[in-house]
Amino acid sequence: MESSVPLRPCIFFDRGGIVNRSPGPGYVERVEDFHLLPDFVRALRLVLQRGYESVIITNQRGVGKGQMSQATLDAIHQHLRELLRAEGLSLRDIYFCTEVDRDHPRLKPQPGMLLEAARDHRLDLARSWMIGDNEKDVVAGQRAGCRTLLVREGGEPTVADFRVASMGEVPAFLEQQLTQQTRGHG
Repeated sequence: MESSVPLRPCIFFDRGGIVNRSPGPGYVERVEDFHLLPDFVRALRLVLQRGYESVIITNQRGVGKGQMSQATLDAIHQHLRELLRAEGLSLRDIYFCTEVDRDHPRLKPQPGMLLEAARDHRLDLARSWMIGDNEKDVVAGQRAGCRTLLVREGGEPTVADFRVASMGEVPAFLEQQLTQQTRGHG
């Protein structure tokens, strides 16, 4: 019976600037411009070791704007999965929104993709985290009921629960938080 399967906690990751090197303004538009961040690999390894699911939640408006094709986006995500497989790692899923309408329920800062992932994979949003480098990521995570981590230098205000300056700090942050959270729910 499906309802007897317990909900699992998840770490949701934004893609650009968190999983891969950000191209700056604009989008990664070619597979060869997708560069996996070693600090993400370290963070993902820890997340999986702690028994959490891992899902990427990414706005990809470049497709909707005609700056890249859906086929190219699919190829980039396939490349990402192959790079992770070579590290002995995998993701539960990748959710993306190509809509250009800023009010679309799946486009961050709306929580639609997180809510969809929670339904699809029986995820416990109250024990989950959204990690991103933009306030839109944080707001989407909070609207879905997750704890949030903003990865960005600077002193501008944020509504995030926590903040670190760079991806290099994320593995240690997760080590501390997930250990505490596991003790609290173990």
